Amino acid sequence: MRMNDLGRTGLKVSELCLGSMTWGTQNTMEEGHAQIEMALDHGINFVDTAEMYPVNPVSTETIGDTEAIIGAWFAKAKRRSEVILATKMSGQNNSFVRFDQPITAETIVEGLEGSLKRLKTDYVDLYQLHWPNRGSYMFRQNWDFDPSGQDRNETINNIHEVLGALGKMVDAGKIRHVGLSNESAWGTAMWLRASEEGVGPRMASIQNEYSLLCRLFDTDLSELCVNEDVGLLAFSPLATGLLTGKYKRDVTPKGSRRDIGGDLGGRVTDRVWGAVAAYEDIAQKHGLNISQMALAWCRTRPFMASAIFGATSPDQLKVALGSVDVVLSDEVLAEISAAHRAHPMPY
Repeated sequence: MRMNDLGRTGLKVSELCLGSMTWGTQNTMEEGHAQIEMALDHGINFVDTAEMYPVNPVSTETIGDTEAIIGAWFAKAKRRSEVILATKMSGQNNSFVRFDQPITAETIVEGLEGSLKRLKTDYVDLYQLHWPNRGSYMFRQNWDFDPSGQDRNETINNIHEVLGALGKMVDAGKIRHVGLSNESAWGTAMWLRASEEGVGPRMASIQNEYSLLCRLFDTDLSELCVNEDVGLLAFSPLATGLLTGKYKRDVTPKGSRRDIGGDLGGRVTDRVWGAVAAYEDIAQKHGLNISQMALAWCRTRPFMASAIFGATSPDQLKVALGSVDVVLSDEVLAEISAAHRAHPMPY
């Protein structure tokens, strides 16, 4: 398992990060614990969660259950020091957490204390802001994104307020490092500027969606993150299962995320099936498992710190772990580039 720098923190994180968002809905506590142990045994040292998890579906009844599952494992296994733990604080979120309050100095204290209690730990290695208060173009909102309604001064003032509060949590030893999620290039630049001005800690990472089917990160964010040493933590690198071979236009396995969630958060479109088929053809031609090809491709990107994958079964976890042994040839990479040109942004 290759280890990568997490920004400028000095921490080394495994090239694969174990995602946990199904623990508490699609997976039991025991299954979540088994996944952690299997992942650690195969060299993963990085686990990502969020106070809003589990998903599939998100509900007020289950909010925080995933963190509690991880906390139960820490209490039982006594292996906290072996894990670089990342969690995320929710902002405005359709009233699932803290009655839809934005991220502020006050809500950071409440959010962090709740996470620490559920996780049964004194500190979080990477505390991330789940999405910006001003909104985000992620989750298919890019098609109609319009920043003209934003208040720049309000955004900058909030960044300073929040970064100052995060700095106090770092000083208290409750957070080691901080990161972003669902952010833009401009937003990330403003957080970095504030840090350079001495307002608070530096953002080490950005957790955005990234896969063969979703490559919004490839231009402005790519340039920013390479030059400023901000690592991408790619979520949905398997495109919520579209890049695993299990879904077809008219095939949906029982109990799968698509069976539960329908259009996979807007990812199921008429155009996506042609793109999926193109990548499946490349994998088949070269004797590759498509899931492993998709994860191995993430490893080739110059801004990648870690790819966050999820599994609902031991077999799925085993396949993902096997991707670290896959090296993509120049021919495969060229064919992937050609497929991307033929099927850009299929959802």
